Amino acid sequence: MKTLKYSRQRESIKKCLMGRHDHPTADGVYASIREEFPNISLGTVYRNLNLLVELGEIQKLSCGDGKDRFDGVTTPHYHFLCRQCGAVTDLPLKPMPEAERYAEEATGARVDSHVIYMYGICPGCLKE
Repeated sequence: MKTLKYSRQRESIKKCLMGRHDHPTADGVYASIREEFPNISLGTVYRNLNLLVELGEIQKLSCGDGKDRFDGVTTPHYHFLCRQCGAVTDLPLKPMPEAERYAEEATGARVDSHVIYMYGICPGCLKE
């Protein structure tokens, strides 16, 4: 496996995501990182986000809205997406390995992981 050279920018991107729970897009990460690295390019942010995903250090969420979002939490968990404001939040649910077992029974396949997105209207939008 190729050894990666240390990058302050990459570490800053990872640290930024670890401190956030709003699942930002690459543009959102870029806006945050520019505070520390004003000359960083959007391309550098995209490359580092994709590298961190490849390394398994962050997650890329493709939620069906055409915008990839990024999550610093790599342990299995589920997400809620608000159809009105677009917010993506973690769901406080325990992982459900039985869903994989049910899928295996239904298909005869071997399932090794799953992703769950739930869609609806968030509490903030319901108040409006």
